[in-house]
Amino acid sequence: MTPPGRIVILGGGTAGWIAANLFAHHMGGATRVTVIESPEIGIVGVGEGSTPQLKALFDTLGIAEPEWMPACDATYKNGIAFHGWSEAPGFAHYFHPFPGPLDLHTAPTFVANARARRHRRDVWAHPDRFFLPALLAAERLAPIAPESFPLGPSYGYHFDAHKVGAFLRDHAVARGVEHLQRRIVDVAVTDDHVTHLVAEDGEAIAGDLFVDSSGFGSMILQGALGEPFRSFAGNLFNDRAVVMPTPADPTFTASATKATALRHGWAWDIPLTSRTGNGYVYASRYTSPEEAEAELRAHLGLGEDGVARHLAMKVGRVERSWVGNCLAIGLAQGFIEPLEATALHIVQATVEGFVQAWQQGGFGPAERDAFNAAVAARYDGIRDYIVCHYRMNRRTDTAYWRDNAANDDLSDSLKAIITCWFTGGDLEREIADQGIGGYYPASSWHCLLAGYGQFPAPAGPLQGQAEMTAIDDFLRRAALNFRDHRTVLDAR
Repeated sequence: MTPPGRIVILGGGTAGWIAANLFAHHMGGATRVTVIESPEIGIVGVGEGSTPQLKALFDTLGIAEPEWMPACDATYKNGIAFHGWSEAPGFAHYFHPFPGPLDLHTAPTFVANARARRHRRDVWAHPDRFFLPALLAAERLAPIAPESFPLGPSYGYHFDAHKVGAFLRDHAVARGVEHLQRRIVDVAVTDDHVTHLVAEDGEAIAGDLFVDSSGFGSMILQGALGEPFRSFAGNLFNDRAVVMPTPADPTFTASATKATALRHGWAWDIPLTSRTGNGYVYASRYTSPEEAEAELRAHLGLGEDGVARHLAMKVGRVERSWVGNCLAIGLAQGFIEPLEATALHIVQATVEGFVQAWQQGGFGPAERDAFNAAVAARYDGIRDYIVCHYRMNRRTDTAYWRDNAANDDLSDSLKAIITCWFTGGDLEREIADQGIGGYYPASSWHCLLAGYGQFPAPAGPLQGQAEMTAIDDFLRRAALNFRDHRTVLDAR
């Protein structure tokens, strides 16, 4: 298939430069890739964590960890530690791991125990004892296995979003991507086809494919082309965030994100080598920006020191990500609040899916329709998983948490999952039948639901202690192959 002669990406930032690198990598020298950035617009940088898909990106681009991680203050991420989302005894916190090859030996026991526990058998069903990443995070170990240990875990990263964007920009420009600093004031459209962008000085910038990475404003797709936006406000209440960094702890570096439930949302704690990223994601219908900032400062033990940054979030997605010769990515395409750090993952999946559509059949209506359906399903599948965190919470201290637990604005897919869980059904089978395991595997759903302690009262004595002792020993011995997180980072 003949690739587009020129791809014009409006907006840089992490999303825009990920797209530029992937297009340059996959399309080759036949395509001219141009990124247009306005000097006045910076990176939002709401999240500074990733899923394991970011490693796949750097692997695809041939960028080694020692090359980019020190330049971007990056650390390793074994998963997410949830604190305070449940008042159930014994379930005040749980860990959401990135399951890897070794966890295939222990996850089946966890899934079986969770189902038995739903049938009121008293077996151990808290997820933390079943997954290697949870143990690595608890011991502050890096998820980097030695050459002699072939069962290394899956992992993500924490990073400075501004520095990752700059690193990817330099990498792309060094490989021939054109970087223009222009302020775009208009988009020329003929018959739903973008012909060119108009810069402030009147310059017309033409292209064959236009990628809208212009942020929540979505200047091309939602603005010039008028593509509708579907809000998730009925499913996800949070629409604001307040952000405050604090100094890094020089004595250790955690190897997991921490998500702590507060009165009207949750706070993130993301450890970088240079600082700790902190933020409070909340719902403005329940609290004001001033109250949220005060709550975050109290949570961090800060007084009036430091400057807080307030952000608005437009949570939802466009109806179609690919319209005519325009492809939207990043915030122009949609946004699901940063609870599971999926924003960059969706950017990668969107660009890779677009390239795959071109490779398989070009840019015809059939490829476009199939692509848009797949992207929409991914957004909705991720949304459902995030919504489940709130719907299944077990806090009762504020109206925010009580209203989330009572929220019935749920998709049929999520309703079926919740019903399956509470009726003691086969959740693995349900997820397989729905075809949603590609967004989050069954083990992740089990961690979420079991992690909140969503079980009936047990009937009978505790069982299976010998089996749990064997699992504890298995994971303990596996963890002996991993080193202190700070030591590994220093070696980078």
